[in-house]
Amino acid sequence: MLIREATAGDWPRIWPFWHRIVAAGETYAWDPDTSEADARSLWMNPAKRVYVAEDGDGTVVASAYLTPNYGGPAARIANAGFMVDPGRAGRGTGRALAEHVLGAARADGYRGMVFNAVVETNPAVGLWASLGFTVLGTVPDAFDHPRHGRVGLHIMHRSL
Repeated sequence: MLIREATAGDWPRIWPFWHRIVAAGETYAWDPDTSEADARSLWMNPAKRVYVAEDGDGTVVASAYLTPNYGGPAARIANAGFMVDPGRAGRGTGRALAEHVLGAARADGYRGMVFNAVVETNPAVGLWASLGFTVLGTVPDAFDHPRHGRVGLHIMHRSL
């Protein structure tokens, strides 16, 4: 698997799984009806460093972004978002991409990383915990999950 910084030309290869994940309404606190143009603006924003993971034949199977979570004196705390093509889940892609982005954040001088809204039923919670993230708190009943009803949103952190 190759992990590299994304180019503008990668968006058409990210969009299909981005749309599938967000439209499912189970793991991201973004509108499931987000248009492609708005999704591109959210994910490929110039303020973000965006990465893709490609399998052996060059297919983009995952993407992530890295950006400051705060500004000013707190700008050394990162935020990131991760999406793995659901058809490629369970193959270690998310872990490899997360380790890569954590390394990039550390190299960029970030002191920590915060996830602001991790749906508590998201299977990735276990991945984040295994990578050293802790739940700082949970906003109860904050997310209307299509299968589980109202569930909490975790705020997760780890030092770098």
